[in-house]
Amino acid sequence: MELSWKKSSHSDNLGGNCVELASLAGGVGVRDSKNPDGPRLHLAPATFRALLTVLKER
Repeated sequence: MELSWKKSSHSDNLGGNCVELASLAGGVGVRDSKNPDGPRLHLAPATFRALLTVLKER
């Protein structure tokens, strides 16, 4: 199954730190946009929401 990865609209093409997200069955996929064939995380929905909460506090 081909995943549809989305990069944040806040990302640029200057090689900065960017992540991409994909909707997965039962969660969210996260990968490094500079290394699309590298490691990926599969986060449960509650874990992803907790991550976003922490990131928004910074």
